[in-house]
Amino acid sequence: MLRDLEKGDDAELAAAQAVIAHIDPDVLLLTDFDYDYDSMALQRLAMLLDYPHYFAARPNTGVQTSLDLDGNGWFGEARDAQGYGRFSGDGGMAVLSRFPIDAGQVTDHSHLLWRDVPDAVLPSTMTDDVAAVQRLSTSGHWIVPIKTDASTVNLLAFAATPPVFDGPEDRNGLRNRDELRLWTHVMNGEYGDAPQDFVVIGNANLDPDKGDGIKNAMVEFLSDDRLQDPHVGLNTADWDDDGPGNLRVSYVLPATTWTVTDAGVFWPAPDDDHAVLLGDDGLAAGVHHLVWVDVRRDAGQ
Repeated sequence: MLRDLEKGDDAELAAAQAVIAHIDPDVLLLTDFDYDYDSMALQRLAMLLDYPHYFAARPNTGVQTSLDLDGNGWFGEARDAQGYGRFSGDGGMAVLSRFPIDAGQVTDHSHLLWRDVPDAVLPSTMTDDVAAVQRLSTSGHWIVPIKTDASTVNLLAFAATPPVFDGPEDRNGLRNRDELRLWTHVMNGEYGDAPQDFVVIGNANLDPDKGDGIKNAMVEFLSDDRLQDPHVGLNTADWDDDGPGNLRVSYVLPATTWTVTDAGVFWPAPDDDHAVLLGDDGLAAGVHHLVWVDVRRDAGQ
């Protein structure tokens, strides 16, 4: 990634940068972003996009468990890691911000064992040895404080496993559901003080109406009266019609302590002047579309 950023000739990366520059968010979460120990790629991207502040922690993706998690008789493969990954840091997360990030106050729930999460439902095929090491988070669950001029925004950031690529035990479907439900436990104050002035943000990999996964989990989550959903009915991913099709999988859900002034998904119509940013097939920046929300704090809140 660092090489491609330096060379500047990767078409998909250039398209993603162009979309980000067009929307120009003050705070941005990137998922499926490879992590390196010194954050060299993230530093370079932050400089190119003019973000003075950035944060990334080591994700669970690619962190090996020393166990044969997928039961195929081989060790050390991508599916034997805490989260699917060909190498440690493969497909992590990153935050870019125009406002200071209070990195010293970041809360990282990524090391929580799946079995220890309240009301967790483990697959029937999971052995005790696996349950003793298997973390819930595929990539991570972070609470990242952003210090704005008026207040602090707490990002509840995550990227859940796709609820597919498993068998009848529904391992990934169950994990996907519990990764989402962890935020409910956090909002309930079951893991320390409940976060204030938060925004749940990330790729839940779960549509409330369509596709695979335990859809009712997303229906219940979106009905939480502590959250606002400014993107009802909007898709966020453009997969092939012969596959999943168009789904809503990425979310930006502000707490009700914020006033939402505008929101959208960058998915211009073919005749829109900005459609050129996504190329002729609409996929120049990949299948996922940028989801955005504008919020403010009103006097007295």
